[in-house]
Amino acid sequence: MKIRTLLATTLALAPLPLAAQTAPAPAPASADDPYLWLEDKDGAKPMAWVEAENARTLPRLQGDARYKPFFDDALAIAAAKDRIAMPAQVYGRIVNFWRDTDHPKGLWRWTTPESYASAAPQWTTLIDVDALGKAEGKNWVYKGSSCLPPAERRCLVYLSDGGEDAVTVREFDLETGTFVDGGFSLPTSKQDVSWLDDDTILVARDWGPGTMTASGYPFVVKKLKRGQPLDAAVEVYRGKPEDIGAGPALLTDARGNRVAMIINNRTFFESDKFLLTDAGTTRLPLPAKSGPGGMIDGRVLINLSEDWTTGGKTIPGGALVSVTLADLRDGGDLSPTVIFQPSPRQSVDGFATTRDKLLLTYTDNVRGRAAIYTPTATGWTSAPLTLPDNATIGLVSTTDTSNFGYLSVTGFLTPTTLWSVDAASGKLAQVKATPARFDASQDVVEQFEATSTDGTKIPYFIVHRKGVKLDGTTPTIMTAYGGFQSSETPYYSGSLGKLWLERGGSFVLANIRGGGEFGPKWHEAGLKTKRQIIYDDFASVSKDLFARKLTSPAKFGIYGGSNGGLLMGVEFNQHPELWKAVVIQVPLLDMLRYEQIQAGASWVGEYGSVSVPEEKAFLAKISPYQNLRKGVAYPEPFIWTTTKDDRVGPQHARKFAARMAEYGLPYLFYEDTAGGHSGDADIAQGARIQAMQMVYFSQKLMDGR
Repeated sequence: MKIRTLLATTLALAPLPLAAQTAPAPAPASADDPYLWLEDKDGAKPMAWVEAENARTLPRLQGDARYKPFFDDALAIAAAKDRIAMPAQVYGRIVNFWRDTDHPKGLWRWTTPESYASAAPQWTTLIDVDALGKAEGKNWVYKGSSCLPPAERRCLVYLSDGGEDAVTVREFDLETGTFVDGGFSLPTSKQDVSWLDDDTILVARDWGPGTMTASGYPFVVKKLKRGQPLDAAVEVYRGKPEDIGAGPALLTDARGNRVAMIINNRTFFESDKFLLTDAGTTRLPLPAKSGPGGMIDGRVLINLSEDWTTGGKTIPGGALVSVTLADLRDGGDLSPTVIFQPSPRQSVDGFATTRDKLLLTYTDNVRGRAAIYTPTATGWTSAPLTLPDNATIGLVSTTDTSNFGYLSVTGFLTPTTLWSVDAASGKLAQVKATPARFDASQDVVEQFEATSTDGTKIPYFIVHRKGVKLDGTTPTIMTAYGGFQSSETPYYSGSLGKLWLERGGSFVLANIRGGGEFGPKWHEAGLKTKRQIIYDDFASVSKDLFARKLTSPAKFGIYGGSNGGLLMGVEFNQHPELWKAVVIQVPLLDMLRYEQIQAGASWVGEYGSVSVPEEKAFLAKISPYQNLRKGVAYPEPFIWTTTKDDRVGPQHARKFAARMAEYGLPYLFYEDTAGGHSGDADIAQGARIQAMQMVYFSQKLMDGR
């Protein structure tokens, strides 16, 4: 079973439900930064400013004649009844979370495997999130669940008020379809919880003063017994305030092996791993940049993000290896076995265990591949799975109770399909397919490479009309992420196709450094003070598009969110001449204060710290907020964020917009009051933002506004 710990498996700037914190009061305004008052996230004065900004922006975008049809199309695609209900195999059932126009907050529901295989499954509702929120007077957003192996009848359900990372945790019984009377119930906090046994959970949360790190996450893990109040929980591990945070994890397999662990993140990418026993904790001799990710047949699976020298040999970073649970418990030297060693243009994408097998997905030059691995007495054997090429292959669901699993296949022009796999025999079968949401018959996907400033080849995909005129007149939008070893791969987006490609626009996905497309080295090439190369990669892809005459600056727009929002802010400053339109989504923009805003201190491993002179100098050089200049011919950007974002926070976007207003620079700003960092508290919110973005791009790149 794959390890269940939100702290260990979370990518940067993605959901990290750990300890609650009270945001520090904003510093008083100064001549250097007159907009510190906007850091008071929920204050009356900042919210009045937000209301005024929204009142200025919404008529421009929602008043456009295209907005209503764009919104209707985006909502219809998001709520389509014939989309695939992605399965999770739990308690011998197929469990799914589903949103549509009748249930915008969603239904957590189940059906039988036999019914799921039919064209019209019969679903039984477990939790109606809309009804629950109405009954309790909360804006509940479902944030997932964790079920106790091996039976998986009892589950911990995570609910967020308005989409924040902070959640409440409640115990739910899948057999009765009800919350457990007198069961585990934890009040709202950014928290990480793991089952230990039927009557015990491990909890990392805000236990009171002195139990949270500077990043706002807990470093104290306690054991809580059924029926105990929180103040009776027994401490089992305590990290340090200067760490990022600590959280529990439980590893199990089909043979009945169980091991509890504590993962203490010293930095975002480096962690200490501890074995938890009745006698206490024992530190494991695992690399700092590695992640235990599951267990099969008593072998613990570990994904390496750095070289590991042990047992007289060195295993390169990027590999997937196994070590025996017996060796871990013995506490001596480890002798890892390599399961998969990627080539320089490959990278592990995901892995999951079945009863007897390991399913692995990886990318080869940003194209998806999959294979089945079998443990043997001397190592591992492998067998490739033959699935559609030029696509992304994703792991959807596996279970320790059988060798049956599900995979997804998706591509820019190929609607997502769901495949079943019998890992014992290797038999594949397409189970379900998403109907086409747009006419792709006139489109084609190509992959090119741009040459960056240091000579490195940077791959990118472009989706455009067949026989497009190479005269630079095609309206084109491009996105990238470029951080935290997060890979960007092909995917099917019905709304992008319907609202943009069908109208003659082109789309580009750039695989710039900072991501994980080619393993740890691709990421590490742009860490901290080396980060300028990431921004050079992005600009180089843009210039390559222009050189091929696939588009031109007057017809070119870019967008990105979170760390990708920082990317947009830097490119906006450094190369205003390259873009006509820039959408900056839930961004980091004040890199001299990011450590003091929301969870910013947790990302020092990626960006560096102002406490280090060399790193502060670099951050000052690239920070979008500090590098805005009066009189520069910037394009008019569209900046959006959410008040409920308790991870990056709306403060960055607000201050950037206020500085633009001060300098008399044109901009559009919108802040939604719900939705958290992902901006999707319900399907209508996602459709609204998508429609507004496409109106903006249409105005800029098709109208020439």
